[in-house]
Order: sequence, then structure tokens, then C-alpha cells
Amino acid sequence: MDNRPIGVFDSGMGGLTAVVELQKVLPRENIVYFGDTGRVPYGTKSPEILRKYARQDIDFLKTKNVKMILAACGTVSSAAGEIGETCGVLYSGVLKPTAAAAIRETKNRRIGVIGTPATIRSGAYERLLKASCPDAEIFSRACPLFVPLVENRHTKRDDPLVKETMKEYLAGLREKEIDTLILGCTHYPLLAGAIGDFMGPGVALINSGREAALYCAQTLRERGLLREAGEGAAQYFVSDSVEGFRENARACLGAPVEGPVEWVAIDDY
Repeated sequence: MDNRPIGVFDSGMGGLTAVVELQKVLPRENIVYFGDTGRVPYGTKSPEILRKYARQDIDFLKTKNVKMILAACGTVSSAAGEIGETCGVLYSGVLKPTAAAAIRETKNRRIGVIGTPATIRSGAYERLLKASCPDAEIFSRACPLFVPLVENRHTKRDDPLVKETMKEYLAGLREKEIDTLILGCTHYPLLAGAIGDFMGPGVALINSGREAALYCAQTLRERGLLREAGEGAAQYFVSDSVEGFRENARACLGAPVEGPVEWVAIDDY
């Protein structure tokens, strides 16, 4: 039994989708979440800046004595995945578990990937999917406006702005007759209703936050590090407005975050 918390970080609101999934599969675990709301989005940043931000996020979470860190950020996982190799604590991104789930799900081996510009530019999903399934056809599309939509509370499937953005980014993918679509950013599940409406019922959506949460649960279980008693709680830290985070979380998740929210000077780490 290990009562230390799980650390989770993301550029802003998106990582909350992974927290929700962690709470479903590991209801006894305590969670410390850091949302870098003052520097969102990560998806347009250079690899050098991404590595700097990821190191700071990790160093902050390590001050909370976490037993494992989840980079609930598709951009960091894809463009700065090596960061976890030297962080000194159990670490996972979202990339590998998400790609594995897509390979299990696809029937026609035509897989779509949507993500931030940095994620798509890295080619990380394509390489991983091809390594596991050489005959798969991969179709990728950067969707730079999806994160700003979520961060500005435009998530409803009937929102005209959301519907128009779906058409702009996803029309080409729909023409490729894919049967599986990786939501390669943890913000994107908050747009899953609109994405599913546009792509149609024949396309399975792979939620990177859920797949990463399942992987974390498996890893902690195999290593005997689960918290075996009590009810888990969450703490939240942000690098911008606390009230703004609370309001956005309520609007996006449909419920308030349960737990304290504090501001942190992330540049001190």
C-alpha cells in the first residue's frame, strides 16, 4: 500500500479529462493536478520551450511527494516524451496507451489522428502506430483551434462556432473512410460530442485521457503501489486565475472541481 498521490499535469483544462478517468478507475487514490493555465496552449510552442515547461511542471509535482506522474498532455507526450526518462519518479505520457487502444479498435486499419500542431508535427503517433501495425494507414490533422475552443468554454455540440470548426478540420479525415480516430489531446474529449456527430457512428473515438488512466492503474497495481483504503481526494494548482479555472472547469465538465485550487508561481521551479 502506498498513500502518496498521483501527479497529473497539462497545459490547462484538458488534463481534467484524465483526472476524471483516474477517479473512475482508481477511486481510492489521491491526485495532485497542475494546469499551466498561464501558458496555455502548449501545442504551438517549440520543442525547446515544451521541454522547459514540462521540466518545471514535473519539478513542481515532485515537491508534492507523488508516486507517479502522468503527463496528461498529448503535446508533451509526443514532442517531449523523453522528459520522463530522467525525472526520478514513475512517469507516463498518453501516447503509448492511446496508440495501443487504436490498434486494438480498428477493423479496416485506417486510423485518424487529431492533435495540436506540435503533436502532429512530431510524427510520434504515426511512428508508434506503424511500428505496431505496419500495414495501417494513418491520416493526421492538426487542429489548432480546438484547445482555444475548450479553454473559452465552447464545447457544446450545437454551438455554431464548434460545428464550423469541426467542418474546417475534420472534413478531409471523414473522406478517408477511417474507422478509428485518436483524440490526441486531452482537451479533445470535451469536444467528443461534436466530433462524433461530424465523423458519424462508424468511427470509434479513442480518448487519450481514459487510456492513460487505465495504463496508470495497471502500472501501479503491478508494482504494488495502490492505495488500498479510504476515499481519494484531489488538489488542484494553476499558474493563472484560480476563479477562472473553477469557472472553466464547471462549464466544461458540467460539475465543479471537488477540492482546493491554488495558484503556483511555476517559473520558480
